[in-house]
Amino acid sequence: MNALPVLPAFYADHFVLPLPEGHRFPMAKYAQLREHLARHLPAVGLSEALAASDGELALVHTPAYIQAVVQGGLSAAAQREIGFPWSLAMVERSRRSVGATVQACRHVMAHGGLAANLAGGTHHAYADRGSGFCVFNDVAVAARLMQAEHGRTHRHQAPLRVAVVDLDVHQGNGTASIFAQDASVFTLSIHGERNFPFRKESSDLDVELPDGCDDDTYLAALDRALDELDQRFEPGLVIYLAGADPHEGDRLGRLSLTFDGLEARDRRVMDWAWQRRTPLAFCMAGGYGVDIQNTVQAQINTYWVASAYAQRWHNAL
Repeated sequence: MNALPVLPAFYADHFVLPLPEGHRFPMAKYAQLREHLARHLPAVGLSEALAASDGELALVHTPAYIQAVVQGGLSAAAQREIGFPWSLAMVERSRRSVGATVQACRHVMAHGGLAANLAGGTHHAYADRGSGFCVFNDVAVAARLMQAEHGRTHRHQAPLRVAVVDLDVHQGNGTASIFAQDASVFTLSIHGERNFPFRKESSDLDVELPDGCDDDTYLAALDRALDELDQRFEPGLVIYLAGADPHEGDRLGRLSLTFDGLEARDRRVMDWAWQRRTPLAFCMAGGYGVDIQNTVQAQINTYWVASAYAQRWHNAL
């Protein structure tokens, strides 16, 4: 029997959306990340993501919205809000982006440690609509499904508590809305105060940062936020959105974190989970570098940090 990979990671980059020429979404970053990991980071075990089913999506999304996406019934306005024209590839990629986060969460719930989605972090999707390049909310579906599966196998235990640590530069408004009345999921979002979405939702903990925020300011805010999370909530699973878009070279980010600052951010979150022996699944969320290589490099750095913490878990088993 093959040994489990130190850091399982799931991808769906071979489902490429047929976007118009000049579209600002950097679709190529996913394949570039996977190709680098395959060549240079053998601790990462790469697997193709499975597609989420309609039933799994329905744990979060309304049947009418799922049907509109799957059957091509989205209005022109709904497609504009998402930012992608409808296509069969969009549907399949969106299903598999959810499936990848589900698989990562399922792995860490069974084995501990860390696992990843090379894409995902589609936190602007609401229960009944998509937005901001997000069709289905992978984090919300994965959290709900892990709670359902935990409930079936641990009937006499308390419900699974999930902490969503969203460090994409944009607020996780869809996720906050979906879990607004759910005390079993804690939503933490650290984001640019003046950035999209311009009408924010209320997370359990929102930290708004000014334009131009530097490494020291960001990391101090993160330390305070993790301390507050620790005081208010004890999760059995952490889902981490490791967005590359706080980087100083991002077209849409408006913050000024360096590569070192982003790496320190990742270490803080992963160390927080490691110290508590809480399984952690992460996804890459946003990244829109003026130079796409800066986005990919920030993501590569996240995987190097994650592989070190995954190795700690592996050695402790």
